[in-house]
Amino acid sequence: MDINIITIIIIGANALASFKGFNDYAFFEKYKFSIGAITRGEKIRMITSGFLHVNPQHLFFNMFSLYFFAPVVVAELGNAKFIIIYLGSLLIGNILSYYFHKNEYHYTAVGASGAVMGIIYSAILLQPGMSLYLFFIPIPIPSYIFGVGYLLYSIYGMKAKADNIGHDAHFGGAIGGYVFTLLFATYLFKTNVTMILVLAIPIVLLFVLKRLGKI
Repeated sequence: MDINIITIIIIGANALASFKGFNDYAFFEKYKFSIGAITRGEKIRMITSGFLHVNPQHLFFNMFSLYFFAPVVVAELGNAKFIIIYLGSLLIGNILSYYFHKNEYHYTAVGASGAVMGIIYSAILLQPGMSLYLFFIPIPIPSYIFGVGYLLYSIYGMKAKADNIGHDAHFGGAIGGYVFTLLFATYLFKTNVTMILVLAIPIVLLFVLKRLGKI
């Protein structure tokens, strides 16, 4: 699979910042996502936290996912729009996370998952006919089923609050990828309205549940 220089730079930036954080506690603490710090005015953490990871396995999983899906977005939309989707999804993921946890002063998080989920959702919109092979499922899964299923699982995770996964950041990233892609590829409204509606289902469901106080 071809990988372009922009994707390599993003992966490199994540690796450099993450390994610095693995070995430098003060650096990690200074730039991680923290409700308390952001509330005090340290808004830069909304971006910097997306380049830090908990451990090498966390870093590898996110960068491997980016490596797989990035070429689809780059090929369809070009480097500049790919960067906007990546950084925009990262930011929207953290904004949604802040919205859901704003009263939890000690809540913290790190990881590129929101940005990567934005790229994944973008790729699914652009190439809904893709099939994915997941590690634990030996048959190909249509990409749109994966996308909808993953967001439904994220809603469950946000309701259950039974793990330390930033489900809200993942969800916000997917929203970013969805919105930016539709802004950049308006032709999709003519060629793939059904898929646009299908992928919108979990997004609408999240905000309905939030309004009803279920999350």
